[in-house]
Amino acid sequence: MFVPPEATILHADLDSFFASVEQRDDPRLRGRPVIVGMGVVLAASYEAKAFGVHGAMGGARARRLCPDAIVVPPRMSAYSEASKAVFEVFRDTSPEVEGLSIDEAFLDVRGMRRIAGSPAEIAARLRRDVRERVGLPITVGVARTKFLAKVASAVAKPDGLLVVPPDREREFLHPLPVERLWGVGSVTARKLHERGLTTVGQVAAVELETLVDLLGPAAGRHLHALAHNRDPRRVQVGRRRRSIGAQRALGRSRRSPAALDAVLVALIDRVARRLRRAERVCRTVVIRLRFDDFTRATRSHTMTEATARTETILAAARELLASAMPLIERQGLTLLGVALSNLEDEGAVQLALAFDPQRASALDGAVDDVRERFGSDAITRAVLLGRDPGITMPLLPD
Repeated sequence: MFVPPEATILHADLDSFFASVEQRDDPRLRGRPVIVGMGVVLAASYEAKAFGVHGAMGGARARRLCPDAIVVPPRMSAYSEASKAVFEVFRDTSPEVEGLSIDEAFLDVRGMRRIAGSPAEIAARLRRDVRERVGLPITVGVARTKFLAKVASAVAKPDGLLVVPPDREREFLHPLPVERLWGVGSVTARKLHERGLTTVGQVAAVELETLVDLLGPAAGRHLHALAHNRDPRRVQVGRRRRSIGAQRALGRSRRSPAALDAVLVALIDRVARRLRRAERVCRTVVIRLRFDDFTRATRSHTMTEATARTETILAAARELLASAMPLIERQGLTLLGVALSNLEDEGAVQLALAFDPQRASALDGAVDDVRERFGSDAITRAVLLGRDPGITMPLLPD
C-alpha cells in the first residue's frame, strides 16, 4: 500500500470561488455578503454563508436569510479564465497536479525539498502566488494521504493553511464529526448517529464486521479504512473522468412532463457533445433526481453497446425519466441531472455493428462542428426554442 512517510500531498481549494471572483473584480463587493445566481444560489461569499446561505439554495430563501446580500448574475467566462490562471500556478508549483474541479486540485510535492523547500513552505508559497497572480484566496491542506489533505483544507477554510504531521494524524482526525468522512451523506450519518457514532474516532473503534453489517460491504469497508486514514491513492496526472454529467436546478415550481423532457433533452445534448469532443463512448446512462423534501434518487440503464450518439443516449434517458414520473408527481422535483459512465476511449472500442459507427454519428459530428464555430445556440432543437437553457458550468477538460 502506497503511503508516503512524509506529509507531501497538498489539497488546494479556492474559497467560495465564484463569489470570490466577483469580489475581486468589483471592489464594492469586498467584505459584503454576495450571492451568485438569481433563481438558485450558485455560490455565496463567506459573509453570506454566515447567515446560513449556501449553494443550491433557492434565491428567495437566501434573500430572506440575508436581506442585505448583493445578488449578482453568474459570469462563467470570468470563472473559467480565473480557473485557468490558478491551474498555471498549480503547474508552476509541482509537476504532479490532479485536477478535481475548476477550483480544486491535489498536488504531490515529494522530492522537491532541496529545490523548493518543505511541503509547508511550498504550500505557503502556493497560497501567496495565487493571491498575487490571480487575486483570489485559496486554502491548502497538507497530509500524507489525499483523504486527509482534503479534510485538512476543509477544516482550515477560509483562506488558511493546515499541515497534518504524520505523528498527529489520529489526534487531528478522530475528534472530527463523521460527516467529514468521504461518502457520509445524510442517510449514512443518520445510521451512524443511531448507533451513537458521531465522531471519526468512534467509527475507528468499531470492528469492520459491525460497520459492514450496518452499512453494507462497500460502504463499511470504505469508512473503516478512512477512519484509520488508510488511503493508498496516488496523485494522478492527466486522470480522465470516470463519468461525464450535467444537472439543472428547477426550483420548487411544478413542471409538466413536456417541460421536464425539454430539460432532459438539453442536458443530454450537452453531455453527449462533451463525450464526442473527448473522443469517448459510454455504456451506462444515469439520471439523478432531487425532490422537494431534499431526498434524492437515481435511475440507471446499461446498454449492450457503447455509444456516443445523442439519440441513443436520449432514448435511454427518456425511459429512465418515464419510470420515475410517479415518484416525481408525488414528491415534486427540484433538480434533474444526467451522467454518462462506463466510459471507454472511442478508438479502443470495437462495436459489433454491420456499419461504420463513425458514419452513424456523422450528423452529430456535423452539428458539433457548427456549434464549435458559431456558438452552442447556432443549432438547437425545436423543443428547446424559447426555453431557458440553464447555466453551463465551466469544467476541466474531459
